[in-house]
Amino acid sequence: MRIVLLAFAFGAAWLQMQASLPQHPGLVSLLLLPVCLGALLLLRRRHLVVKAVAALACGLALGFYWAAWLAQLALAPQLAQADEGRDITVIGTVASLPYQFQQGVRFNFAVESAGGDVVPPLIALSWYAGFRDEITSEVGDVQPGERWQLTVRLQRPHGNANPHGFDYEVWLLEQGVRATGYVRPAPRVDTPNLRLDSFVPGFGNVVQASRAALRARIMRSLRGKEYAGVIVALVVGDQRAIPQSDWQVFNRTGVSHLISISGLHITMVAGMFALGAGALWRRSFFTDRQLPLFLPAQKVAALAGALAALLYVLLAGFGVPAQRTLYMLIVVALALWLGRITSITHVLCLALGVVVLLDPWAVLWPGFWLSFGAVATILYATVGRMARHTQADASRWQRARAAIALGAHTQYVVTVGLVPLTMLLFAQVSLVSPVANALAIPVISLLVTPLSLLGSVLPAPLCDWILLLAHFLVQMLAQVLDWLGARRFAVWTAPVPPAWSFCWAAFGTLWLLAPRGWPHRWAGMLSWIPLLTAMPSSPPPGQLWVTAFDVGQGMALLVETHRHRLLYDTGPAYGLDSDGASRVIVPYLRARGIGQLDGLIISHSDTDHAGGAISLLENVPVGWLSSSLPDGHPAVDFQRKLGQPYLRCVAGQRWSWEGVHFEMLHPLAEAHHDITLKPNARSCTVKITAGKHAILLAGDIEAAQEGELFVRARVSLAADVLLAPHHGSGTSSTQAFLNAVNPSLAIFQVGHRNRYRHPKAEVYERYGTMGIMRLRTDVEGAVGMTLSDDIQAASYRASGARYWYGPRDTER
Repeated sequence: MRIVLLAFAFGAAWLQMQASLPQHPGLVSLLLLPVCLGALLLLRRRHLVVKAVAALACGLALGFYWAAWLAQLALAPQLAQADEGRDITVIGTVASLPYQFQQGVRFNFAVESAGGDVVPPLIALSWYAGFRDEITSEVGDVQPGERWQLTVRLQRPHGNANPHGFDYEVWLLEQGVRATGYVRPAPRVDTPNLRLDSFVPGFGNVVQASRAALRARIMRSLRGKEYAGVIVALVVGDQRAIPQSDWQVFNRTGVSHLISISGLHITMVAGMFALGAGALWRRSFFTDRQLPLFLPAQKVAALAGALAALLYVLLAGFGVPAQRTLYMLIVVALALWLGRITSITHVLCLALGVVVLLDPWAVLWPGFWLSFGAVATILYATVGRMARHTQADASRWQRARAAIALGAHTQYVVTVGLVPLTMLLFAQVSLVSPVANALAIPVISLLVTPLSLLGSVLPAPLCDWILLLAHFLVQMLAQVLDWLGARRFAVWTAPVPPAWSFCWAAFGTLWLLAPRGWPHRWAGMLSWIPLLTAMPSSPPPGQLWVTAFDVGQGMALLVETHRHRLLYDTGPAYGLDSDGASRVIVPYLRARGIGQLDGLIISHSDTDHAGGAISLLENVPVGWLSSSLPDGHPAVDFQRKLGQPYLRCVAGQRWSWEGVHFEMLHPLAEAHHDITLKPNARSCTVKITAGKHAILLAGDIEAAQEGELFVRARVSLAADVLLAPHHGSGTSSTQAFLNAVNPSLAIFQVGHRNRYRHPKAEVYERYGTMGIMRLRTDVEGAVGMTLSDDIQAASYRASGARYWYGPRDTER
């Protein structure tokens, strides 16, 4: 059974790596189930190896086709391409916990009717207080379970596609969301945006409304408090109010797993309810009914614990760690009720199977592997080895020592055992994690979480006092964590390891955690050497690597030579706490093991080019900054505050790195002092030559600057690859300029369905008429290029194709 369940999970994971779904997965699943069951029954008396192979094959096949069937069903609701970007009036209910932010609110909406239009049953909406250049509208006070009539504009699911980046499209698929959009001011008087019903009864609506009520109560009691978002996360699992700066501290200290409704918290709550229910039942609730004669107290305790866990997991939003704990507790409770002794490994594998059965996309997220990996590691390294001083006749001191030893050993096992997996998933491991967790686990799990739960349900003013106490404890802990995370040695980083390195390190870790008496257990740590000391890959001398990131409507390119790295632009600002650097560039650099940049060029001050500058400078050391930014710009001040060189980009600047030559073509020095020029006109324009080929990075220069370059530096313009000026706008890419550059490949860094309609159809066609190969990041995802004696280009959506990506329409 365990082999079948493990193989089932890996079969589902195998499906998630496919570029397309198999034919008729539902029918195949229905046919496979009796065939596999029959095969396992027929082979149950065969040799152990034969049974294991049969179980493995059956589990893989069932997991693969089951996941494919669910994927086919999830992909079926589809918004017609013709309906993208037009006003549609929908009626439905608010189906999630709304997230309030400065510009408005975000929520999921369950569609009941759409006035004859075909709209997916669940959509994700944003309601802005004024949006772009459109009419300002008042944001509705939407609450879970309310029925609303809304005018919306929708699009099919789409997200940025970058190596080592978050896949927004599959996340939406897992949530059942098949369209995203925003609320529009109602175009007609007879279809206003208005609330139709204050609450629509339903199980899901009751759960979400309860979560909203608890969150509102906590935020009222902790209004203006810095760590109110942490308290909310511990009670209802909503982490969106925790700022990115706090997450950086939690991640660097390795305690982020505690800032949620984790398995440890669920087990603790379930245990408290089980102990309380069992104690009351044994005493018949202090009556003379002798209830244990009708039903044993152990069964009542198990039932109470399982129900408490279920309630808490519902509040948590049903995350994978919470699911794993819930299913394990339910299996144990069922085993106790049925009078069957069950192995802990059977419990773990059954929980694994149930998670994947209900949510085959769970295997794509780090939390799945870390959650089950942590429990499996603890079982491997502790079961049957820590039994001393737990007998009934042991003294309290002996039991206390045994409990402390078990806790310390468990923390050691988790810290050491998850090193290979943590490096594979995050390309870093916290060195201060043991100390941080030794402090954080008792504070968060034994003090803050119970106080937060208690404070969220007690009447005022008692709830205010308790929640303030919980917040004070978090605040004190955060100061210690901030100090630990600020240490230089807090985090060890290295590139994401290849498969062989990870497997070797995992084998060595199992050797290290083997039972006492195992020969040379310490030698297992030597297997970590390739894992932790790997260096980031780099091109050979004279060769150039260029990565054009998919950052939406903005620019960001990483240029790599043999020993140097340069970033051109930092992507756009998405919001107050999110930008192209924090979302795309920094995670990519971390996964590659790139700990610093030799140079950063910010072409000009527009936020789609400089929006991620501060995030980048805060997270990645930069040797020098060159830009056309005005004095007083935050990025310039920040760089100077760090004591690093800053210079303005000026035509004529030249340098070489390992046989690759860089030349600044624009702007002229006097352009920096011309107040009549727009920022676009001062865009830093760089030509990079590697071997026989060159790439021209033109920022947002427009027709006037193109004409100036044509006159002043016509010969220098020739390049094989061109970053389309100003994202392919109608004010750039003149015919004369394109003739002078004469590229064979053009990169358009544009956002999906961007409001500027970049690239303009006539400009895009101009490139096509010249026979230039055109690659758009909104269609292709990130584009990687290699320049030396020839040019090679690969798009992320093509090389890493997945079945949930829609067809690529390169002619849009």
